[in-house]
Amino acid sequence: MYDIIGDVHGQAALLKKLLLKMGYEKANGSFSHPCRKAIFVGDFINRGTEIRKTIKIIRSMVESGNAFAILGNHEINAIIYHLTDNQDSLFVKRPNRYYPALIKTIKEFGSPREAEWKDNLNWMRTLPLFLDFGDIRIVHACWSDEAVAIAASVYEEGRIKKKIFRTIHKKADDDITKSVWLLTKGILLKMPSDLHVVNNKGVAPRSFRMRWWEETAGMTFRDLSFESKYTLPDYTVPVQIIPENEPYPNDAPIVFFGHYCRGRGPIVVKPNICCVDSCVTGSGVLTAYRWSGEKQLDVENVVQVK
Repeated sequence: MYDIIGDVHGQAALLKKLLLKMGYEKANGSFSHPCRKAIFVGDFINRGTEIRKTIKIIRSMVESGNAFAILGNHEINAIIYHLTDNQDSLFVKRPNRYYPALIKTIKEFGSPREAEWKDNLNWMRTLPLFLDFGDIRIVHACWSDEAVAIAASVYEEGRIKKKIFRTIHKKADDDITKSVWLLTKGILLKMPSDLHVVNNKGVAPRSFRMRWWEETAGMTFRDLSFESKYTLPDYTVPVQIIPENEPYPNDAPIVFFGHYCRGRGPIVVKPNICCVDSCVTGSGVLTAYRWSGEKQLDVENVVQVK
């Protein structure tokens, strides 16, 4: 029996509150439950004010066997930002596009905590990019059988080697790069330069996160979008601009994911689709789904703290 917990983003106090609400207790430095385990869907760093404490809670639970955790795009960005080359020089230029999101994390692990941060980065490289337990699957943003197969091959000696992250940073067209970002960022529908669709905030977004599990033919911009910050109009999306995707079958195992900042919900999207990211930074709400073997998701099993 598993409690799948959404993107925590440095909100350690809320995480403790959620764990206690679900019957976890702290002993010997780790939260545990007598008959359940927690699963963290990634993105536990950045944004919040207690990033270091958050990592301590999650890491202690994972290392004591009381939880599982997977990588989110924020952890991958942090690993890439701190990469070094074979001469131990920084691999990426500073500051790069990842820096603004990482500022709070970097500051929390400033002097004299640099060694602790390096150790945490090494630990993150031991975390999987997905979990498949048969009846349920866990991924940060998007499940793809092909991407999962490729991502499973990147682990050597129980961790992802730094060379893989160098590839992800430098080679956008590499199969490993595309697979890792698909699992951790999902699918973006990018607008061509001559197409401007104005959302309800009066802005013409150049891309939006889409419902990767759907059959896309004939869908409107509003129906295809999985954004929570704005609403797109009910115009049919031209087939020429829809990215290739792999619809998720209705009879496939339940899949849990985070990433999409669903401040307005719903958490249970379909009987086998669940997004546990309730946009904790903006909404102040942290979400978990308590799975106990059911074949179809039930909204009664959603637990939230604010």
